[in-house]
Amino acid sequence: MPFVPYTFTEPDDPARDDDGLFGPGSVTWQIMSSPIMWVAALRALYLQALHPRVIRGTLQNAPGITQAVDGWARLRRTRKFIETRTFGTKAEAEDAGRRVRRIHEALTGTDPDGTRYRVDEPELLLWVHCGEVASCADVARRGRLPFSAADLDAFVAEQRASAELIGIDRSLAPASMAELDAYYEEIRPRLYAGEDARQALRVIVRPPVPDGNHLLKLGMRPVAALAFSTLPGWARRMYGRPGGPLSEAAAAAGLRAARLTFGQPWLFSAAMRAVHRAESAGDNLADGA
Repeated sequence: MPFVPYTFTEPDDPARDDDGLFGPGSVTWQIMSSPIMWVAALRALYLQALHPRVIRGTLQNAPGITQAVDGWARLRRTRKFIETRTFGTKAEAEDAGRRVRRIHEALTGTDPDGTRYRVDEPELLLWVHCGEVASCADVARRGRLPFSAADLDAFVAEQRASAELIGIDRSLAPASMAELDAYYEEIRPRLYAGEDARQALRVIVRPPVPDGNHLLKLGMRPVAALAFSTLPGWARRMYGRPGGPLSEAAAAAGLRAARLTFGQPWLFSAAMRAVHRAESAGDNLADGA
């Protein structure tokens, strides 16, 4: 059965029922509307792969994610879910959340010792949530987007609605940047870059792309490298690529340059057309199946 994409009513549609979970006055809408959030998305993937059960469960349930066509198709699903959750109406966001929870309910992972676990365990869901939120906030801050410390705290607090949508107890999700930092201090002893994480690293750094998307392949590599450089030092050290003060400064400079580059409408539109071509490469295959 083909996957039905997540859909939402555009924010400027006068027929919308409501402003959704966040609305135009939210920090969430402002941050998530920035083109530089593509860097944050890749950063989140690097970070999320450091939880052994998260990346293990991902690879066991979606082995095709390392292949060009399936990997980009799954990227489209994730992207459309995030867009629907963020910019859709409340009903559209809640429907998308129910779909995700239903998918996760049926999935399990298996540890090397044979222990089976549910992929929707609260710790795993919270880890994925925090990886996304921390990445968006950090890229916004270091990329010098116009947000104050109070704005970033508000963003983290707003994102508790996103956590709740995928089945996380709202009270467990960080409500400020300080709480987010405390969360990472607490969970770090349970993280490491095993072979699964390193496989994910290789795929993100040199992502396979469907045939006919050579320019996208060339363009993804510097963006992936920039995203990795923005990881916290402890995460880079787990991957065996610690960097130093110079790389920290280079990452900040790279983010500012990327913000200016992605801010060119014609260039960003061209990049998105390339992404959409890659995401839809498997459509004809699926139609013919």
